[in-house]
Amino acid sequence: MESQPGPRVLSGIMPTGSLHLGNYLGAIVHWVDLQHRYPSFFCVVDLHAITTPQKPTELHEKTREVAGLLLAAGIDPSVATIFVQSHVPAHAELAWMLDCIASMGRLERMTQFKEKAGREREAASVGLFAYPVLQSADILLYSGRPPRPVLVPVGADQRQHLELARDLAARFNHRFGVVFGEPEPVISEAGARIMGLQNPTKKMSKSGKNPYDTIRLLDSPDDVRRKIARAVTGPGREVRFDETQPGLYNLLTIYQLLSGESRSDIESHFQGKGYADLKRELAELIIARLRPLQERYQEIRRDRAALEGVLAEGCQRARVEADVVLQAAKSAMGLG
Repeated sequence: MESQPGPRVLSGIMPTGSLHLGNYLGAIVHWVDLQHRYPSFFCVVDLHAITTPQKPTELHEKTREVAGLLLAAGIDPSVATIFVQSHVPAHAELAWMLDCIASMGRLERMTQFKEKAGREREAASVGLFAYPVLQSADILLYSGRPPRPVLVPVGADQRQHLELARDLAARFNHRFGVVFGEPEPVISEAGARIMGLQNPTKKMSKSGKNPYDTIRLLDSPDDVRRKIARAVTGPGREVRFDETQPGLYNLLTIYQLLSGESRSDIESHFQGKGYADLKRELAELIIARLRPLQERYQEIRRDRAALEGVLAEGCQRARVEADVVLQAAKSAMGLG
């Protein structure tokens, strides 16, 4: 894959927990579209995963699971570059260089560190504290030479991390000369926040403790039916898009994204029907959407050599792109 002019897309996903419907509708379906519009790089960010304790064998397996699901969902390795973050050493090397210009005060204000460290702040790893800088390195390595914008598909809760990447790029460029392009967010409002089924005031989570809160991409049809049947809705009976009832609103949002129908058409369809009807139809809609993805995933995982080949090829493509930017940054800092 030759370097192309214009913006590029970079996004990543951690191989922890299990990919779920929120990941799929809120991120992956948009990646599938973006790959045909821009040169795109999608990585499984295993270095981010080890900021908290991981079992090595599980991390290795989850990395392949995530890669397989991305391919099954429609990421095309002949069009986009899919790779494992730790396979491209430039990510860790540039992260250290950016660590040396990042300020402690800025990192201490990062919301996710406060949330993840919680009351165990003193026991939290240095990696957890500094991982936003690694995230910045992930992005900036694909700004290309000459520098060009990097488009980063993010949810609203990730804007703070993207702002850090923008600030570090500006600081580096001002101090050492222009090396990095400017990161720009790509935020999809539709489907950007799929909420939990049991707690619809919080996003669906890969690592949540309540199994009924999340529809995982590899859930069986019976699992999907049970989870949707137990999903929180709220008082009343009328099926309509009412933001004051977050549970019902979330289920209807999922229905809208999967069916492609307008809100008015959905409300007309369910006029005179109740929540049980909505849940029954939604469960079957989810099952029908996940079935081909799951079948394709099983095919991919049966051929381990082919999957490893895709990741090896993606690694080589990513290294070519990342090393150009890394060497420019090293030269600018006097490290070349």
